Amino acid sequence: MGRDAYRDAGVDIEAGDEVVDRISSHVRSTYRPGVLGDIGGFGGLFSLMGRYRDPVLVSGTDGVGTKLLLAQQLGKHDTIGQDLVAMCVNDVVVCGAEPLFFLDYFATGKLRPAEAERVVAGIAAGCRIAGCALIGGETAEMPGMYAPGHYDLAGFCVGAVERDRIIDATRITAGDVLVGLPSSGPHSNGYSLVRKLVEGLDLAEHHGCGRPLGDALMEPTRIYVKELLALHAADRMLGASHITGGGFTGNVPRMFPPGIGAVMRKGSWPMGPVWELLRERGSLTDAEMWRTFNAGLGMVLTVRPTEADAIARELGGYIVGETVADERGECRID
Repeated sequence: MGRDAYRDAGVDIEAGDEVVDRISSHVRSTYRPGVLGDIGGFGGLFSLMGRYRDPVLVSGTDGVGTKLLLAQQLGKHDTIGQDLVAMCVNDVVVCGAEPLFFLDYFATGKLRPAEAERVVAGIAAGCRIAGCALIGGETAEMPGMYAPGHYDLAGFCVGAVERDRIIDATRITAGDVLVGLPSSGPHSNGYSLVRKLVEGLDLAEHHGCGRPLGDALMEPTRIYVKELLALHAADRMLGASHITGGGFTGNVPRMFPPGIGAVMRKGSWPMGPVWELLRERGSLTDAEMWRTFNAGLGMVLTVRPTEADAIARELGGYIVGETVADERGECRID
C-alpha cells in the first residue's frame, strides 16, 4: 500500500470503518417497528405505518455539557450515551409524544474505535430504555479541533403524538398538585459548577455519598419515557416539566398557561448526599440550588388533586407543591 495522505493529515478512514463494524450490533439492538433500511445508509428511514390518525412530529436536540469532561477524566465512557438520549427523549415526552427514533453526532480529534464503541453502546442502551430506534448518526474525526483524549456529543430525537393528545398546559388551573419524580443525580446539568466544587477531591473516595464520588456524579440521567407515556395514555397527567438547566425556577413554569404559577415546599422531597456535599462545598444558597440543579427531582408533573397520592405512590415520587394563580407565572420554593 502506498502513502496515505489523509491518514498523514490525521484522519484514519480504516479506524472509521472499524467503528461502524463495532457499533452495528448495538445499533440494531434498538430497532423497532417502523425502521426501514439498515446501518450505513445516507439517511435514517422510519415509517409511521398508519399508527396515527393525525400525527404531529415532536423533535428535540441536546448534548450533555461538561459532564463529558468528567467522563473523559475518569475514563468512563459507557454511560454518557444514556445521558445524551435522556436529555432529548425526556424533553419530547413532556409534550405527550412517543420517541420514535434517535440520531447521534460523535466528534473527536483522534478516533479510538474501542472508546467510540463504548459511547455508542451507551446511546443504544438509552434508546432501548426509551423505546426509540437509533437509526443514524455521524462519527467525525477532526484533528486539531479537540484536545487529545477529548470528544463531543450531540443527540437528536423525533417523536410523534396525536394532534388532539398534545400536552399543551391548557387544562392546568390553580389548585392542581405537583408530583416530583426522583432524579438519579445531577443528570447532565450544572457540571461546570459541579466540577469546580469537587476540584481537588479524590473522586475514588466516598465523601459521604455511600460510593465513590466519581461514580455518583457519573450516574446516568434517568429516562422517564415509559412512566410518562403510561400516565398520558390513561389521561392522568395534566403537564410535565423536565428539570434541566435553569432548575425548578426556570423549568417548572414552562408547563403552565398564562396566569398560573406554583409553590413548591422545601423539604417535601429528599435531596440526598451528593446534593448536600455540593451545597456545602460551594456554600450555595437555596436560590442557587433551585435555579442551577435538579436538586433531587428530575421531572415535575402537574396532576389532579384526586390522583396525586396514587401517582406519587406508584412512581416512587413525592407531592412537592401546588399550582396557584400568579400573573407572573413564577415557581417559588418556600
